[in-house]
Amino acid sequence: MGEMGKAIGLLLSGTLVYHHCANRNATLLSLLSDVLIVLLSSLAILGLLFRQLNVSVPVDPLEWQISQDTACNIVARLANTVGAAESVLRVAATGHDKRLFVKVVICLYFLAALGRIISGVTIAYAGLCLFCLSMLFQSSTGNSVLNRRNGEILD
Repeated sequence: MGEMGKAIGLLLSGTLVYHHCANRNATLLSLLSDVLIVLLSSLAILGLLFRQLNVSVPVDPLEWQISQDTACNIVARLANTVGAAESVLRVAATGHDKRLFVKVVICLYFLAALGRIISGVTIAYAGLCLFCLSMLFQSSTGNSVLNRRNGEILD
């Protein structure tokens, strides 16, 4: 799937999440549980159907598992992200870096003011739309966001 397909798929998924959370006044947890129920039910029905019809599939959906290395990698990335955010906030809170402290205070004040005006789901959806538009623009010029390595800067 090309960059344009990824951007359109991400935008469609985001639109469904926005509709579920904003228009139906449901929580993100409700959406997550609905999605998991549908996925688990669909996979179970497909697995049972394939077994009854003796259809050979490369991977049985009822036996899908992730490796321990993959699970550890996911948890390590999450822990690194939370640790980095905590480290930035700790340095800003101690006042050792005045410039960082001012940046954090300004960002938090801006987000608090924006949160009073617009709901959080609408802000997240607007951010997703802007990200998808940037992906579409960069795929048309050839500079893809997703193809860059961490920290790589294009000239």
